[in-house]
Amino acid sequence: MSISFAGKQSVITPEGVFIIGTYDENGVPNAMNAAWGMQSDMGEITLMLSKHKTTENFEKTGAFTVAFGTVDTVVISDYFGVESGRKVNKIERAGCHVRRSENVDAPIIDEFPLTLECRVRSWDPGTGYLIGEIVASQADEAILTDGKIDLGKLRPIIFDPSFNVYREIGAPVGKAFSDGLKLK
Repeated sequence: MSISFAGKQSVITPEGVFIIGTYDENGVPNAMNAAWGMQSDMGEITLMLSKHKTTENFEKTGAFTVAFGTVDTVVISDYFGVESGRKVNKIERAGCHVRRSENVDAPIIDEFPLTLECRVRSWDPGTGYLIGEIVASQADEAILTDGKIDLGKLRPIIFDPSFNVYREIGAPVGKAFSDGLKLK
């Protein structure tokens, strides 16, 4: 037996936990938690954002970073989503360590093991669409296997809107571009 749900109760998954990092006009780092994002092309990320201090910041700098929430950073990641950068210095309050990206005018938060460094390709405040060109990635050696980012070591989390919880992405269940060949 299935149950029907009306429109806005639908669940689309996975919803990533993306930490958007920016600098304000005084060089103070800021971060926010965003769930609606995806890879939209090779070397490109698209995010849906409403108006925030973060959006005002990248409007001025033309740059931002995207770190991925993980099992080890769930508390910090959630804090970046529940506190306003207009009220407090979230980076400082969370006790995070920041270094300046070498490739864009945006912060890298050391507590997050994987960060994309992005230039604003386009931003439409009316629709909330932000498209970023990924110019570089920073990965902690601890999450690499044979020089590749290992999601098993990264332990990324997703947002579950049905229960307002974060869930860990699990173990591999199949081999892409291979398992389906069994049906040929």
